[in-house]
This record gives sequence, structure tokens and C-alpha cells, in this order.
Amino acid sequence: MQIKTKKGRILEMPTDEEDAAITAAALSDPDAIPLTDKEWEAVKPRLSRGRPKADVTKELISLRLSRDTLERFRATGAGWQTRIDEALKEWVQKHQ
Repeated sequence: MQIKTKKGRILEMPTDEEDAAITAAALSDPDAIPLTDKEWEAVKPRLSRGRPKADVTKELISLRLSRDTLERFRATGAGWQTRIDEALKEWVQKHQ
């Protein structure tokens, strides 16, 4: 059987007999013993992608800043967006 990918590549899939032979060979390898359902359950939480959800999330917005302000924050390295957020929080606290 053949499958065509989104990019137009043709992939040749194994027949049922070939798939059975591949599976049998994999199962006979003592270093590649498949996980049990119980073992998979223990692994699942570690399979999440990205960083964990924060308790307090931020809202994505579009904000226009002066070029010199933006360059100064970017020059401070990684985390510059967080530092802008912290500077704004500090301003809000002082001007309540």
C-alpha cells in the first residue's frame, strides 16, 4: 500500500505479512521489550509537550512601543518581555 504525504512524497507501507514479520522481530529483541499498559500509564504524564500551565496566565496582546525602549529591553537578553511586564506592574502599583 502507498501513502502520499502533504509534500507529495510517496511512502510504501508494509503488507500485513511484512508488518507481522517486523513486529515478531521487534518482540524477539530482549532489549526492546514493549511496555505493558501499566508501564505506559506511569509514563504518560511525562509525555506532555511544552512547559507546564501557569497558575496565573498572561494575555497575548499587540503593543506598540518606541524603538529605543524596545531596543533597551531586548539588549538585556532573554526574558526581556517578562521584564517589560514587571516594569508595567511596578508602574501600576505606584500609580494606584
